Amino acid sequence: MRVIITGATGMVGEGVLHECLKHPKVESVLVITRRSIEMNHPKLKEIIHSDFSDFSSIKNELKEYTAAFLCMGVSSMGMKEEKYRHLTYDLTMALAKPLAELNSNLTLTYVSGAGTDSTEQGRSMWAKIKGKTENDLLNMPFSAAYMFRPGGITPTKGLKNTYSILKVMSPILPLLRFLLPRMICSLEEVGLAMINVTLNGYDKKVLEVKDIVKAAGLK
Repeated sequence: MRVIITGATGMVGEGVLHECLKHPKVESVLVITRRSIEMNHPKLKEIIHSDFSDFSSIKNELKEYTAAFLCMGVSSMGMKEEKYRHLTYDLTMALAKPLAELNSNLTLTYVSGAGTDSTEQGRSMWAKIKGKTENDLLNMPFSAAYMFRPGGITPTKGLKNTYSILKVMSPILPLLRFLLPRMICSLEEVGLAMINVTLNGYDKKVLEVKDIVKAAGLK
C-alpha cells in the first residue's frame, strides 16, 4: 500500500498515520498538510501545501497511490453554514477529484462521523453537509470508497494531538466504552480498519462504530 493522509495535525489523522507507519503492508505514506507534523520516518514523505482548495501545483506528486485516508475535519460549533460547507465539502472535493483522475486503483476512506445524514434532508446543518460529502465521494470513480462514522474515540497513548478533554477523561474511558460499545471505538481501531478495508474490502460502504471495530480485527 502507498497511502496519502490528510489531517495528520489533528487527533484522528495523527492516529491513522501512527498505524500506517507501524503496518508491514504499508510501503510509504504521503502526508499533505498546511504545517509540518515535525516527524521523520523512513516511510514518510511530507508536502506542505497552504491552499487546500487547489492541488494543481502538487498534482504530479499524487500519482500512483493505492489509498487515501481523508481525516481532515472541523467542528461546526459556532460556524455559519457557508463556511462549514467550504471547509468540509469543497476542500474534500478539491483533493478527491484529482485523486480520482490520477489513480484508478485507489481506495478512498473519508472520516465523517456518527449521525451523518445520508438523505441530506434533515435539520442538522453539519450532518447534511457531511452526508452530501459522503454521497458524492461514493459516486466518484475510485476503485472503492468507504465512509467512516466513528462516534467517541479513545486516544492512542503517547500521541501529541489528543484532545485535552480526552486526556482529562482517560481514567473513565474504558468504562464508557464498556457501557457504550456501539458508540465508542479506539483510534487504533480506526487506523487499522482503514488499512484492512483497503487491503481486503468490506461488505458495507458506510461503516458505523461496530463496523469499524469489526474491520479493525482486534477482537
